[in-house]
Amino acid sequence: MNTSTTTPETVIEADPDVPTVRLVREFDAPRELVWRAHVEPELIKQWLGPHSIGMDIEVWDMRTGGEYRYTATREGEEIAHFYGSVHRVTDNERIVQTFGFEEMPEAVSLDTLTLHDLPDGRTRLEILSVVYDFESRAGMLASGMEVGVNEGYEALDALLARLKDQA
Repeated sequence: MNTSTTTPETVIEADPDVPTVRLVREFDAPRELVWRAHVEPELIKQWLGPHSIGMDIEVWDMRTGGEYRYTATREGEEIAHFYGSVHRVTDNERIVQTFGFEEMPEAVSLDTLTLHDLPDGRTRLEILSVVYDFESRAGMLASGMEVGVNEGYEALDALLARLKDQA
């Protein structure tokens, strides 16, 4: 039996047998725009994470062999630091990367983001995160991840609507 949390459009699933988390979300935008929102640093800053948190990007190099590092801020104060290595990128389709959180160094995950074309110019995003053990996954789920994911995707919906209007 899967542990699942579902909001109107986001599914977050934790497999009971394997230390993974799976996210599924559909967007009313073509795959190329959803892709851009994940790989262009000026766009990612506009939507990633909870509404109450800002993002200072040190490096955002989303290509095979690239890396990223950013700091989450609230009211000018640094509150969390994230980093990772980009292992494989297939443009407009897939990113395989590590995801590290300096404040929980044992909880590094290997994440695969995949974008799928849907009818009517829509896109399905799927992310599979694999962590070392169930304890690390429990920490990941307890970290406020659900709020950050849902608020971030709401902001991404708004950003994608603006990008579609500009096209």
